[in-house]
Amino acid sequence: MLYKLNAKIMDAMRPVHVWSRMTRQSLYQPLNPLNSSWTFRSMRAGLETVERLTDCYETPVWGLDTTEIDGREVVVHYDVIVDRPYCNLLHFRREEAPEGQPTVLLLAPLSGHYATLLRNTVREFLPDHEVYITEWKNARDVPMADGAFHFDDYVEYLIDFCRVLGPNIHAIAVCQPCVPALVAASLMSMDGDPNLPSSMTLMGGPIDVRINPTGVNDYASGKDLEWFEDNVICRVPRDFKGRGQLVYPGFIQLSGFMSMNMDSHVSKHFKFFTDLVKGDGESAEGHRVFYNEYLAVMDMPAHYYLDTIRRVFLDQALPKGEMDYRGRRIDLTAITDMAMMTVEGELDDITGRGQTSCALELCSGIPADRKQHMEAEGVGHYGIFNGRRFRELIAPKIKAFIAEQPIRESQDVAAAESKAGVTDVVKPAAPSAPEPASALARVSDRKPRTLRKPASGKSAENKPAASKPVTSKPKPESSE
Repeated sequence: MLYKLNAKIMDAMRPVHVWSRMTRQSLYQPLNPLNSSWTFRSMRAGLETVERLTDCYETPVWGLDTTEIDGREVVVHYDVIVDRPYCNLLHFRREEAPEGQPTVLLLAPLSGHYATLLRNTVREFLPDHEVYITEWKNARDVPMADGAFHFDDYVEYLIDFCRVLGPNIHAIAVCQPCVPALVAASLMSMDGDPNLPSSMTLMGGPIDVRINPTGVNDYASGKDLEWFEDNVICRVPRDFKGRGQLVYPGFIQLSGFMSMNMDSHVSKHFKFFTDLVKGDGESAEGHRVFYNEYLAVMDMPAHYYLDTIRRVFLDQALPKGEMDYRGRRIDLTAITDMAMMTVEGELDDITGRGQTSCALELCSGIPADRKQHMEAEGVGHYGIFNGRRFRELIAPKIKAFIAEQPIRESQDVAAAESKAGVTDVVKPAAPSAPEPASALARVSDRKPRTLRKPASGKSAENKPAASKPVTSKPKPESSE
């Protein structure tokens, strides 16, 4: 019902959007002497504001077609190394890139925004690193035949990607994936997997939400699982490839975030209007770039979303030592041969101070000289991985930390074996272990008309990842 209502509202606004755009464009004629008048500038500014507020923002483009290496511009190609039902492993392949540069695997959040949210993070590492990223797919476009996607499937994806890239990679998890990344590292350590990342950097992730809880944490942990199941889970309607899938719609999450910071968003749009009238093109363009990304949202798989709510926010399973993966108890102390760095923002109102750095204590098997923590002064959640302070302060620290790590002797052999046959390394996702009898199970057991049970009658099958629902939504910040 909510899905169809949102579609009707967007269809109703479409004529307003088109009219605003066409009228704004018609008001500007190259030889019109009134173009620079206050009246015309105000009219155009108002029309563009309406145009943007009524637009439907689709999947953003990466826009990283070139980078600079040693003072020369090189072309960047986007190569899908592994194609899984819910996620691609994307490689930003640089032409004529120097050999021997460190390999970075960026773990993008699956929490409503596309992986392009980390565009500037990728841009910063491209000149001196081989960069890969988890490019999550919109759940509404995943056919029912590919199965459901759970938290455990997310972890399996990460392990498979690490095996494809070999043992000497450096994983960087931004926000929501910090928890599954730690679970994956623990499993690989417990199994003696030689492809365990050489280092892992956790940035603003909700490892222990009991520490300095934020408004976002209170929202996620202040309701029981049945509330989320009954109020935010929808079934994808017809006209989409994934019709019948149970999802947490992106538009619901976006509306929630907008309402939580409505004063800030309203003031930003008023400033945008004023900048257009004044002719401050640089500030206006900054607004466009930010909101083009912020307003582009995707649906998350319902099972993964509910898994995350339960395990991370309601049960706090990982810091309590109660996290399980398909029947196996996770032991963070098993991680011994991996360096770890944590990054937090002083002004982060999404993930409170200490929620990420506690991982250093939980992973007590890692030697002290291979641990590092950084708190970025004056930085909010979005500024941890984007903006001036990220470029000038945070990224250099991470790069230096990566450069300090020794190269494992088995790197060349394992990497060669992995890249020799990607299809052999990445096997189909195994079925998820049965969930406990909870609200999550009831999502799949109810009849279709209650927006619960898939038409096929199958609930949690072999293919896979949704979110700390609120964690990775950036909010406009006055300071980076």
